[in-house]
Amino acid sequence: MTYLRKLSLLVVAVLLLSCSGRETTSETQQHNDYPYQTVDIRSIRLTDNFWLPRIQTIQEKTIAYALEKCREEGRFDNFLIAGGQMEGNVRGYMPFDDTDVYKIIEGASNSLISAPNPELDALLDSLIAIIAVGQEEDGYLTTWRTINPAKPPARWVAVEKGTRWESLGASHELYNSGHLFEAAAVHHLATGKRNFLDIALKNADLLVKTFGPGKLTIPPGHQIVETGLIKLYRITGNEDYLKLAKYFLDIRGDSTTHKLYGPYSQDHIPVTQQREVVGHAVRAVYMYAGMTDIAALYHDTTYLNAVHALWDNTVSKKMYITGGIGSRHDGESFGSDYELPNLTAYNETCAAIGNVWWNHRLFLLEGDVKYFDVIERTLYNGLISGLSLSGTEFFYPNALESDGVYKFNQGACTRKSWFDCSCCPTNLIRFLPSLPGLIYATREDTLYVNLYAASEADIEMPGGKVRVTQTTDYPWDGRVSMAINPEKEGEFTIRLRIPGWARNEVLPGGLYQYADNHSVDWSVSVNDETLATSTADGYVTIRRVWRAGDSITMNFDMRVRRVVADDRVEEDRGKVALELGPLVYAVEQVDNPHIDKVAAPPDASYAVADRSELLGGVKVITAGSDTQNFVAIPYYAWSNRGIGKMKVWLPEAL
Repeated sequence: MTYLRKLSLLVVAVLLLSCSGRETTSETQQHNDYPYQTVDIRSIRLTDNFWLPRIQTIQEKTIAYALEKCREEGRFDNFLIAGGQMEGNVRGYMPFDDTDVYKIIEGASNSLISAPNPELDALLDSLIAIIAVGQEEDGYLTTWRTINPAKPPARWVAVEKGTRWESLGASHELYNSGHLFEAAAVHHLATGKRNFLDIALKNADLLVKTFGPGKLTIPPGHQIVETGLIKLYRITGNEDYLKLAKYFLDIRGDSTTHKLYGPYSQDHIPVTQQREVVGHAVRAVYMYAGMTDIAALYHDTTYLNAVHALWDNTVSKKMYITGGIGSRHDGESFGSDYELPNLTAYNETCAAIGNVWWNHRLFLLEGDVKYFDVIERTLYNGLISGLSLSGTEFFYPNALESDGVYKFNQGACTRKSWFDCSCCPTNLIRFLPSLPGLIYATREDTLYVNLYAASEADIEMPGGKVRVTQTTDYPWDGRVSMAINPEKEGEFTIRLRIPGWARNEVLPGGLYQYADNHSVDWSVSVNDETLATSTADGYVTIRRVWRAGDSITMNFDMRVRRVVADDRVEEDRGKVALELGPLVYAVEQVDNPHIDKVAAPPDASYAVADRSELLGGVKVITAGSDTQNFVAIPYYAWSNRGIGKMKVWLPEAL
């Protein structure tokens, strides 16, 4: 990466600056944690043709591109100005600009696991040294407040011009801390180094001294500090971090502790009493992830009951077919039940990412297949749509329809190269390299295979290490082969997830259904011996003595499916959407010049064609009937060929 070398030279002068050292901590857990455990991404190597190229694009282009944008907009300068190494006023636009640097470091740290890169590793050390310059002696770290408390960033007027913590509803000081903690935890995992972790712990110690009973009793405006504190707790075993995370959630909606922020920030009633998802969607799912952590760590049924109700409300009344959430541009928020417009859909990329994290936690708590049905749909549709195939253009909102005129994407009707509020690009950077960690999970002597992607994984089981090698062209093809090679033969269980679409379920909750009564054919065999095709809770369970050389083969019949929405979703009445496997499809004007006359009548026939030269290699759906002929592409790939009209939901009749 030529830019990485360039930036390293720019910051070499601060490489000698470092944080004070601490004794190395061990990874301990004082509370019972999630009963299901992820398989560490350090043990997984992707080899597939779908996710690996996207992660490589992040590694080879997007990280360097985002770092250059941060340099141009003064993100690094702010740390140096705050620490007295440069002169000047605060640069940038948002009070959370610091977090873009943290998120890039987090994504780059995950990248180092799958693609070791000494140059990138050294660059991260130099960036961390710059961050250390901006940290105040007592651990405080929000650069714009340090530089000039009376002068918030240029385009942010909601912050009171005062001292620390005076306007936590809008200042993002604790949001900044949360992303710092999350990034530092990942960097420590990836590199074993303490330089970033010590910065985070110094800030976390300040929060412990500042907030709590008898201190400041104010929660963050924008949630994420809760999950960040819990990650630091898991690394250090410091109970104070966990207690503070719970305290921030406990006082939310409690008017005896602070002036409430209202529904926009999910601060209208106590979190354990919340039953409807409301307000800013990203804030919401970050909070629900934290609530799920608390439910797991404390075995708190009041938290768990609230999380269940909020999840049910989301999937049954407020989720798009793409897995997107947050329908309103106004407040980047959830709408009312069944309020799911297409042209004006918001579906922030950050919300999709947060929704995956929330559902993953719920799976780790309960092991229910429905959470991975949501995860898979979101991953393949409403999440990766946020990133262009080139890796340098981005969707902030993800609409399900475009007229080629309405500038839904922060002033554009296609992807943009950057945003004043650049949370979505940097969130994609931090998320995608971590994706292999979603594929597998374990509980005792059971291995769960939840996602299908060509890969190799070395998985620790009670009887010893097991190497699992997946060979598949999923999501383009429904055949999955797995080689199972334990270090020594032994009895254990493998549970194979049958995707929701293969179980004839679009999403949990019944908001969408397949228009036909066709059941998808699928099969599972072990060492070429076919097993009965029945599932328990959405999984095929295989318990046997496994030996080196054993194999599993799965076949899912992928055919075009027509989907209809609940009739209460007003904009989708009389319309259908098309799917192939886990992929939602869309029609684009570039392929269909008469797109406004495209319909999908019940008698239309559909065919699937490989187009290796198109959009990085896709399968397209072609439709034909007496009156209709059109071409559909995977939704995630739309708007990579210029501005034009697009539709996911097609009328059955014109």
